[in-house]
Amino acid sequence: MAFLTDFYALLFYFAAFVLVSGLVYKIAQYALTPAPLKIPTTPAPITRSGVVFRMMREVVLFESLFRGNKWTWIFGWMFHFGLLLVTLRHLRYFMDPVWLPIELVQPFGIYGGIAMVVGLAGLWARRVLVDRVKFITSPSDHLILALLVLIGLSGLAMKFVFHTDVVAIKTFFLGLYRFDVQPLPGDPLLLLHLLLVALLMIIFPYSKLLHAPGLFFSPTRNQIDNPRERRHLAPWARRLEQP
Repeated sequence: MAFLTDFYALLFYFAAFVLVSGLVYKIAQYALTPAPLKIPTTPAPITRSGVVFRMMREVVLFESLFRGNKWTWIFGWMFHFGLLLVTLRHLRYFMDPVWLPIELVQPFGIYGGIAMVVGLAGLWARRVLVDRVKFITSPSDHLILALLVLIGLSGLAMKFVFHTDVVAIKTFFLGLYRFDVQPLPGDPLLLLHLLLVALLMIIFPYSKLLHAPGLFFSPTRNQIDNPRERRHLAPWARRLEQP
């Protein structure tokens, strides 16, 4: 067990490093990429406060997806909201004492796990059954969906079928903060679940999953619709116009 404990400790240190450094790099790349054209998707807000309100609706309600396809919106919203609840539920493994809001969300996190898997199943079925979506679906899309489904199913299985020592799991992750590696339970399903989570952390900054922070840098969403009132120039274009 000592070997497995050390292996998973190093794995999560590596996964955390790749996740954080990859996100910092990609977000910096997004922020520094010029938007040479004024291309907000209409109808678009004409004020900065309107843009902020629009972004809030996109992040919370998936407004554009709702307008585009109701079934995709239902399954997509189920997955993302379920994932939020699951994430909040899992925060108890990384804090001591546990904050009251995290304690209150614990029962709802179980239902969130179920909603997450159902939503993923609907999104996956869409990529198989809808011809126009199937045509643009790559093998990597199926692999990412399979990874997320397996994470959800293995987590639910540990809750309802094969129970594990959650106290030892919390001790293990709290120990990683202090660089004091504690024994990790050797349950096969737990080890599989953690391996899949670490893999997700590693591929996240370099996959389509990066649409999460990328949404905030999309010029079709974050631009004000004022091309008549104000000329839009990218920073590199301003430098060209200087004498």
